[in-house]
Amino acid sequence: MNITAYRPKISERAVDVVEAGRRPRKGRIGLELNRDLEFSTDALRSYAFARWEPMIYDAMVVAAAVEFSDRAIKRPSRGWTRKIEVRIAVHDPMRWSDPSVSGSLHEVLGFLTGDLWKIEFVKRAKIESSPVQECLQIPRPTKAVIAYSDGMDSRAVAGLLGKTLGEELVRVRVGAKAAGKPVVDGRLQPFTKVPYKFKSVLTNGETTARSRGFKFALINGLAAYLTNASDILVPESGQGAIGPALVTVSHGYPDYRNHPRFTRLMSRFLKALTGHAVEFRFPRLWNTKGETLRAFAALPEDDSWKDTKSCWRDSRWSTLNGTKLQCGVCAACMLRRMSVHAAGLSEEPGRYICEDLRAPTFAEAIHPEFQRKSAAFEQYAIAGTLHLDHMADMAEDDARPAVRRHALLTGMVLGLSAKDTEEKLGGMLERHAAEWDGFLNDLGARSFVRKWTRASK
Repeated sequence: MNITAYRPKISERAVDVVEAGRRPRKGRIGLELNRDLEFSTDALRSYAFARWEPMIYDAMVVAAAVEFSDRAIKRPSRGWTRKIEVRIAVHDPMRWSDPSVSGSLHEVLGFLTGDLWKIEFVKRAKIESSPVQECLQIPRPTKAVIAYSDGMDSRAVAGLLGKTLGEELVRVRVGAKAAGKPVVDGRLQPFTKVPYKFKSVLTNGETTARSRGFKFALINGLAAYLTNASDILVPESGQGAIGPALVTVSHGYPDYRNHPRFTRLMSRFLKALTGHAVEFRFPRLWNTKGETLRAFAALPEDDSWKDTKSCWRDSRWSTLNGTKLQCGVCAACMLRRMSVHAAGLSEEPGRYICEDLRAPTFAEAIHPEFQRKSAAFEQYAIAGTLHLDHMADMAEDDARPAVRRHALLTGMVLGLSAKDTEEKLGGMLERHAAEWDGFLNDLGARSFVRKWTRASK
């Protein structure tokens, strides 16, 4: 009997990003600027400090092109990798095609998404006009920029570091609530939000969204370039930065969206593109989210963490009677709820679709008025629970070889010894496991969550 190894099919598609009124080549998916992609004038103005360079606009088009291609091309059902070709119209194709820029761009995208990218650049026919007529004041002195959203980590870390950095810390708004007004007290505010959005929502598109890490890192990189900041602060705690890369799912590629190995490659690309050297730094990398929240909540009169949202799910799975809540059981929601417990805090009822984690069954835990109860929702909840459970398993002796290897690779980009990195990573995982066990014990033996975990064995 002959046995043939299974060779997964690799999805292969091509995308043309064209100027308004132009058509993509035959057989290619088209992304037409101004028709399919809308730039906010106010948001673009917030990136025009002291000087406007076409490179800034082109970089945002590149970010949008990568995001669109990632979402438009489905991954194979039995595999992961795709071949993605993209042609993008830019002002200065020579700059973008330079081997140092193009090479580092391909390297960072390949590492981040696990795909095979081929990106080429062509000359625009029309120059994009500047969003402002006058030079704008740069916030000075500036030391660091930080992604600031309605998430718990960014709110907490910005609050903690803002006490020491003051105005030297510039917040780059990237969350769902980032629209706001770019003018405050008569002054234009820097970097009010991601300055573009797609005019139509892709249906049945790819949902893994690994390229989001590139978009947010690039937006932060442009902010650092414009303010001459030397540091970009990544607010995620250890569970969010390292956990998704350490604990993988089935055939899925490791999730490096907030990982030091990705940001090191991103620093190289930004230096090649802008000529400005910047370092991504992780002030809470070896802390748990619960430890970070506890430190932030201890600040005088600061309970703004209660207004943050952590949910990964879209509005279909997190809206109740027209009110946007949180699903309560995705990996991000479960990590949030465990961290609130670990910090010795509590949240008011009514914040989650799946409210009662002490319920004996998943169906009983969901709000009775929620209309989208399904097996898919339950499977997502199981995945969220098992992610944290498997991360707790990484603190066990059996997982030490995998942790040691990850520490070796991570330490290399952080400038730390393998031994020091392993001790720091192992300590964070041990504290995560202790917080997870404490959370499960508090839910009680009848909880449906506990029944899905190793604690029930």
